[in-house]
Amino acid sequence: MKLVLTCEHGGNTIPKEFAFLFKEHQTVLNSHKGYDLGSLDLFETLKPLSNFFLASETSRLLIELNRSLHHNKLFSEFSKTLSIEEKEHLIQSYYLVYRNTVENKIKQFINAEETVLHISVHSFTPVLNSESRNCDIGLLFDSRKPSEKQFSKTFKEYLAKEKTKYRVRFNYPYLGKADGFTTYLRKQFPKNYIGIELEINQKFTKDEIIDVQLKQDLYSVLKTIINQ
Repeated sequence: MKLVLTCEHGGNTIPKEFAFLFKEHQTVLNSHKGYDLGSLDLFETLKPLSNFFLASETSRLLIELNRSLHHNKLFSEFSKTLSIEEKEHLIQSYYLVYRNTVENKIKQFINAEETVLHISVHSFTPVLNSESRNCDIGLLFDSRKPSEKQFSKTFKEYLAKEKTKYRVRFNYPYLGKADGFTTYLRKQFPKNYIGIELEINQKFTKDEIIDVQLKQDLYSVLKTIINQ
């Protein structure tokens, strides 16, 4: 099994040529809307376990790497005002460069008759629209795929064996089969691809750093599973 590790929302960087879009919107850019707080830190922790890794630190408010090209939220309320040419530049220079790099590497592994476990690292805000998210760790997958369902079940069981008290939920706070990078990749690779979005509650994040014990537990469990 080959582990592919990605992080689509690792930062809130805005290239200089598009800085004017956010000149008066730094608060939003620095919030959970601008990026997944702590996700890059967790990505860096898990990276030594991977056979291939890639992270983006460009803010999703510029272009959303975890959405299909046809999705109405590919461009945010700030970037949707850009010209067709500027949007095409973002698609070619950021979106496709990132997604094609990951897809081509997965294709390479699968063509070599390897099974690919793709962990896409994300985090979520504890409260959204005044509603508390009752979850510590979310595992998003397609329940119609036995391999993804089994991985998630095993991951949860191994966390329990670590005597942790994290509340782990499946397909929460989002559905794993909703529009996203892993959903797209499942269609490209119907066999030998296991796509999991790992969602961590941002309550475990301080100054963009995830709780050390949580990182150690997740590292230990993932290492055990891929070494089986």
